[in-house]
Amino acid sequence: MNSQSAAYPVNNTFVRPEMFYISGLQDMPFANYFYIFLLVIYFLTVFSNIFVIVLIYLEQSLHSPKYIAVSHLALADLCATTAVVPKLIDTFLFNSNSISFDACLANMFFAHYFSAVQSLSLAILSYDRFLAICFPLQYHSINTNSRMMIIIFCVWLFTVVTIFITVILITRLSFCKSTVINSYFCDHGPVFRLACNDFTPNIIMAVAYTTLFIFVPLAFILFTYLAIGTALLKIATSEGRQKALKTCTSHIILVAMFYTPLAVTYLVEQMRRSNSNARILSNSLSATIPPMLNPIIYTLKTEELMNSIKKYISKENKRGNTK
Repeated sequence: MNSQSAAYPVNNTFVRPEMFYISGLQDMPFANYFYIFLLVIYFLTVFSNIFVIVLIYLEQSLHSPKYIAVSHLALADLCATTAVVPKLIDTFLFNSNSISFDACLANMFFAHYFSAVQSLSLAILSYDRFLAICFPLQYHSINTNSRMMIIIFCVWLFTVVTIFITVILITRLSFCKSTVINSYFCDHGPVFRLACNDFTPNIIMAVAYTTLFIFVPLAFILFTYLAIGTALLKIATSEGRQKALKTCTSHIILVAMFYTPLAVTYLVEQMRRSNSNARILSNSLSATIPPMLNPIIYTLKTEELMNSIKKYISKENKRGNTK
């Protein structure tokens, strides 16, 4: 069977291909160097996010709802890049562009699942900052560690169900034309558009995915910062306002880094003005750069994390001197 196209008998009413072919960047010079660049980013992402998770786990003073949410974002970032980059490297650096139907669905599920969890993780962090600034006296009674864990569990469960439905609907499609996926992984949109039967339910789920995991979390984040801005105006001293705003700075940067590329890519695609290489470059960078930078920004911009690192280094130095 040709990996890039499929010729099937006309009398077949339902065709499930054995393999898909992931096209990736086409006719782009030095494409391999770009894939190596993504591999370097992946290693940095793994190191930085594991560092944050381990630091929060080991430091008792960081066992709070805020840092449970921060470690959850680090875990989501780690899983999201792991769901995409290793397969991407195998596909394009080792010329393994063909992928089986079942493996494609698995790749689609995990890539979209962890991307959705990333978005909801940013919404959870904004919820934490909203409570801390708008309801400072009630914060510790409302936002306990156990409640934060319940929220995170509900996010994962809700996302599993939604993405599972989205992916399982691919199995009702018949692929009697091309089997070339015009993306760098088994992306939901490029896959269902290859079908030759009705894919209206898939379009509905694609719209639901975009709404539930991009627009709704972003709208919630904007609402919380509107409320936070109103609360800051009520603080009498400028020093108090700056101190409260400082706790939100890192989160604002993370939100901008995550949603801006997605918004630009979405708007350009709606206007039908992007070519496939530009879309793949934009999507792959927006899927890999923020997970690498998130833990670095949170560490550098958060006083508690920096103090924990200094405390750990100080302990290690004292331990070394005693030896």
